Amino acid sequence: MNFSILIHETAEVFAKRDDPAQRPALYAPIGAYLKTLRDAGVFVGGAGLEAPPTATVLSSNGTGWKVQDGPFADTKEQLGGIIILDVPDRESALEWARRFPVLPGRKLELRANLIPPHE
Repeated sequence: MNFSILIHETAEVFAKRDDPAQRPALYAPIGAYLKTLRDAGVFVGGAGLEAPPTATVLSSNGTGWKVQDGPFADTKEQLGGIIILDVPDRESALEWARRFPVLPGRKLELRANLIPPHE
């Protein structure tokens, strides 16, 4: 069963990505976490995302798409990355999510991935 860990971060955490003095402390724990996932055979894929100002949002009005530059969110946190796991159940996924490096300004969202319909 596949689950996605959605990583939400504040503007302050995103700023650390661009600071050469803070970048190693930010990324080293995540690198170790990803290695642990790979070693356990539960890592399917994932990616960090560029900062929110680089986003383009497409909104549907039912007849077409409206394109807007920049993020559109009503929260302080923005999506910063995603990790996809292949685990037996939600409890296993939750245990792996709890191991993600803790940092003030970071929230994780865990969701089961939809199973594609058979054609």
